[in-house]
Amino acid sequence: MPGQLGPAKSKDFDTGNCMGPCLVTYDELRDPYDLTMIARVNGEEWGIGSSSTMMWKFEDLIQHISASETLYPGEFLGSGTVGSGCGLETSRFLTAGDVVELEVEGIGILRNRIIRRNM
Repeated sequence: MPGQLGPAKSKDFDTGNCMGPCLVTYDELRDPYDLTMIARVNGEEWGIGSSSTMMWKFEDLIQHISASETLYPGEFLGSGTVGSGCGLETSRFLTAGDVVELEVEGIGILRNRIIRRNM
C-alpha cells in the first residue's frame, strides 16, 4: 500500500470522528462494494461516487492493520474518501457554519455542522 495516502492511521482527529445516526451489519447490505455515495455541503452536491471504485477492500484494510496491531470485534474502520470527494481534488474547502451531509445508499445520511473550535 505505497504512496502513504491510504490505508493509513492518519485520519483520526480528536472530537472529529462522527459515526451514525445509523450503523449496519454486513448482512444488511446487498453488496458493500456497489453502493452509491454522495457528499453535500449546504445542500449542494460536491461529490458522488460508488464503493465499487474502492482501491482497497475492507479485507485488505483488516489484513494491513492486523499486521501491526490487534483488532477486536466491534472496532470501527473507515475506508476513506470517495473519488472526487476530497477538497484537494476539487479545490473546495469547508468553513465554519457549513453543513456537511454524507449519504451512503442503504445506510443513511450523516449530517454535521462545521464549527470553529476556540483554543
